[in-house]
Amino acid sequence: MKPTLDDVIVDPTAGTGGFLISAHHYIKQHHDISALNEFDYDQYQHKTFYGMEFVPDTRRLAMMNLMLHDLAIDDQHAGILFGDTLSNEGKQLPQASLILANPPFGTKQGGGIPTRDDLVHYTSNKQLAFLHLMYHVLLKPGGRAAIVLPDNVLFEAGTGKTIRQDLMEKCNLHTILRLPTGIFYAAGVKTNVLFFSKPKDPNKDKANTQNLWVYDLRANMPQFGKRTPFTAQHLQEFCQAVGHDLTQVDEAARQSFIERHVENGGTPDDCRLRCFSREQIRQKDDSLDLAWIRDDSAEDSASLPEPDVLINEALEEMTGAMQGLQAILVELGAAEEGEEILG
Repeated sequence: MKPTLDDVIVDPTAGTGGFLISAHHYIKQHHDISALNEFDYDQYQHKTFYGMEFVPDTRRLAMMNLMLHDLAIDDQHAGILFGDTLSNEGKQLPQASLILANPPFGTKQGGGIPTRDDLVHYTSNKQLAFLHLMYHVLLKPGGRAAIVLPDNVLFEAGTGKTIRQDLMEKCNLHTILRLPTGIFYAAGVKTNVLFFSKPKDPNKDKANTQNLWVYDLRANMPQFGKRTPFTAQHLQEFCQAVGHDLTQVDEAARQSFIERHVENGGTPDDCRLRCFSREQIRQKDDSLDLAWIRDDSAEDSASLPEPDVLINEALEEMTGAMQGLQAILVELGAAEEGEEILG
């Protein structure tokens, strides 16, 4: 995403601040921070990196993390602010030219919907709510974003479909990276990285997504975990395919990647990179769960994880389903927040 000294970088789901610190490291590698004059250095320290975290202990870890990496912290104006981004407390965050985020998994704490008054679409699905907040409110015109999201965001009907349509109208959703299972969140949860940008003209809020490029790093990949760690090496081909730069879209270079794959004996159907037009997505009922490669690893019983891993995966998925049902009951008025579904 190539953060720069001119960016305002925001992570509205900051956790312990990892994305902000990574952006800081990238900028230090490409710029001499020590050579900045007093005004520019103050701008860098106090008006470049912003995050928000709702859990007090996690937020304290984040503040310490920023301090250890030579970034300023300020309870009121910079660093990791304390608050619920999905409430009006989140209005403390400035608009961003670069958003990097990995929203928490599950429903909004205690169930229910966001309480912010500047959203258009309200849902108890926390990832969908954060996605809507980020492209609709937080991302300034001309800004760019990379957001880690689970599969349900790509295909959920109802408000989920509405938010995806709205995202593709207002922003150029140009790339989706389908990650191997269990890389983010819990084991068994399938995730993706959505890359999108907002037009510089704030009045250009229609038909901004014309083509969506999807890179499938999930099909026919090993079962990653402690024994088989996921490393930067596994992302090398993806970086080659998109040109090492996701601040812009070089469609010719991406098409050349597919052509080289075919020249080397492959076919378009087994190439990990594919382009979908907006019309093709519309024909799929605006689902972004776009897969085309036959996943032989999913059918290989010899490669299945150990039984205890499978059981834990099932429990994680059941917990997420129960949280979703609880949120629906709360919305219907059939249960109180925090009330157990089963006695």
